[in-house]
Amino acid sequence: MNYGLLCEQAESLVSGVPHLTADLANLSALVFRSLDRINWAGFYILEGKTLVLGPFQGKPACIEIPEGRGVCGTALRENRTVLVPDVHAFPGHIACDADSRSEIVIPIRKDLRPVAVLDIDSPEKGRFDEQDRIGLEKLAGVIEKALHALL
Repeated sequence: MNYGLLCEQAESLVSGVPHLTADLANLSALVFRSLDRINWAGFYILEGKTLVLGPFQGKPACIEIPEGRGVCGTALRENRTVLVPDVHAFPGHIACDADSRSEIVIPIRKDLRPVAVLDIDSPEKGRFDEQDRIGLEKLAGVIEKALHALL
């Protein structure tokens, strides 16, 4: 995957567009269409201490995820990317889509604090690796910069 190109495409999609929902919808579509072997890509936005489903691509998903619960809630609480090769081995995994086998969740931050997460699932065990983590963290940086005033 060419994450440099993905970041350029993301930046051009959201540059000068002051609409959070529209931006996140386009970004989730971009990620979903750009990464191979995935079955879900989208955002959860922090409201209080709960992540609430935002724009996404894939099957219907969990609407609310409490801080510290599941992969998304863990990424939020620990303010770090969580890469899970086998979701069935992750304590407290929330099975929104029974077809998902691996997952990566990247915090989206404002002033160093997470305000949302980018969640990507795959039906393959071990789909995500360090290259994906590094590339998706760069993408999160593009998202943070572009949406800083909106999040």
